[in-house]
Amino acid sequence: MTAKPTVLFVCVHNAGRSQMAAGYLQALAGDRVDVLSAGSQPKDEINPVAIQAMAEEGIDIAGNQPKVLTTDAVRDSDVVITMGCGDACPIFPGKRYEDWELTDPAGRGIDDVRPIRDDIRARVEALLAEIAPATA
Repeated sequence: MTAKPTVLFVCVHNAGRSQMAAGYLQALAGDRVDVLSAGSQPKDEINPVAIQAMAEEGIDIAGNQPKVLTTDAVRDSDVVITMGCGDACPIFPGKRYEDWELTDPAGRGIDDVRPIRDDIRARVEALLAEIAPATA
């Protein structure tokens, strides 16, 4: 892994799960990690309930825009975390791939999205501890 790892979060619409994960990693890692997110079929905007759930944590993802998954984004990443995008994600040798099985927050209310958000935070914290632990 490079001195400063790049992590790519991928879900189908890049409007909920991957945006929340990217928001957490950016907030928790600061400049220790480069963070990307994309979707195999991106929506036009971020899920408003995901925005609300992250705002409760003090993280603003409202200005983010869903992006289409590109081969270059995967090639340029050290770690690729997929969240239900199946076979749409290209595979390159030497990359670390993980598939996080998470409920899609699309169409759900805030009470249903909070546990998804909290699950994402726990996974992001564990990932960060592995790839870019804080220095003492």
